[in-house]
Amino acid sequence: MMRTTIHAAKTDLSRLIKKACAGEEVVIARGDTPVVRLVPFKATPRQTQVRRPQGQGPDDSGVL
Repeated sequence: MMRTTIHAAKTDLSRLIKKACAGEEVVIARGDTPVVRLVPFKATPRQTQVRRPQGQGPDDSGVL
């Protein structure tokens, strides 16, 4: 586990992101108190949206 301060994280953000994406746990602390854990983003499959025909919904009143 890598632990760093907020100030150091601002300076080395790109390096910290690479470490997190490689699987290393990165913790950012304010002083001695851990406040954030940096983890890679895992995209989820997009859900398909059901489209309503035009003119059939509460937002189609024509009044702004």
